[in-house]
Amino acid sequence: MTDAIARLLPWTGPEGKPCFLVSDGTGYVSRVADAMEAAQMALAAELLTEARRVLAGRAWTSGELHLLTAELSESLAEVRRVAESRGARLAALGGED
Repeated sequence: MTDAIARLLPWTGPEGKPCFLVSDGTGYVSRVADAMEAAQMALAAELLTEARRVLAGRAWTSGELHLLTAELSESLAEVRRVAESRGARLAALGGED
């Protein structure tokens, strides 16, 4: 394996600890991680559209706002993990911080 770098995966271990993969980015687990990141980003876009719709209606219940906030918080954490992972890989490839 040449040019292997550590990649933060888009999921955590059983105890909530981060999972990393050391590879050249071409294997099965890398492809699964890529697909999961794409799904997480798509879900974030859908949630953003839903949030805008709910807020524009100005007729929401506290339950709707609570659920939306919980879903947006979870999605934001996932998107942040994807950004952190991609940023670290870019820095490793380019030698930048």
